[in-house]
Amino acid sequence: MTKPDPIPARLAALKSMSVPQLKSEWQTIFATTAPNNSRTFLESRLAYRIQELTYGGPDRETRRMLDLLADEVGGTLTRKSQIADLRNPVVGTRLIREWNGVEHTITVLRDGFEWQGRPYKSLSAIARAITGTRWNGYRFFGLRERKRGND
Repeated sequence: MTKPDPIPARLAALKSMSVPQLKSEWQTIFATTAPNNSRTFLESRLAYRIQELTYGGPDRETRRMLDLLADEVGGTLTRKSQIADLRNPVVGTRLIREWNGVEHTITVLRDGFEWQGRPYKSLSAIARAITGTRWNGYRFFGLRERKRGND
């Protein structure tokens, strides 16, 4: 006979705790004072950490990809490698997108993209330069995520 998993009960208990109780739980789990009094923040972060401690967190490769994505979103590149995204077309492919009556041609490089003779690390950066607003670069250029197994 297997014992029931105590984690769902611990997570449900968070909902009935007061903010001071949540902050006390934070102190126990993180060994530091809670960063704020937001009930939503405390509940969600505690729930994640409880599950992470019990079931394990993301593997090394997932953490690496998240770090690289954070760099890309932040516009910094502090790590040496670039994410290899399955949505990227083959090197040398030309992407053509018309925006406000102007045709823009982007060339896929081994380590990024080229537009108007300048290298870019992401399609999102090019889309932002073209439109002046934030876009998901893959969406802007009409690239869809490939289904696994259909490569």
